[in-house]
Amino acid sequence: MIVHVRLFARSKDIVGADVVRVELADGACVRDLLEHLAVRYPDLRPLLKHCRLAAENEFLDDAAPLKDGTEVALLPPVSGG
Repeated sequence: MIVHVRLFARSKDIVGADVVRVELADGACVRDLLEHLAVRYPDLRPLLKHCRLAAENEFLDDAAPLKDGTEVALLPPVSGG
């Protein structure tokens, strides 16, 4: 299955793109996607622990299943002031 990950802020800087295309096995979940991203972009690994993922206007937990063609937003922590 193919998932598109939209990146923001620091994650976008680390990867060097605002969207990445990820190929995962059928039946993959968010945890599988995060591990794939950590392996593909090792400098992203420390940030992933603090990010939230969302799809279709809902936050996803690690066990949430993914569907082919889903666009996922990788949302890093933000601070305001």
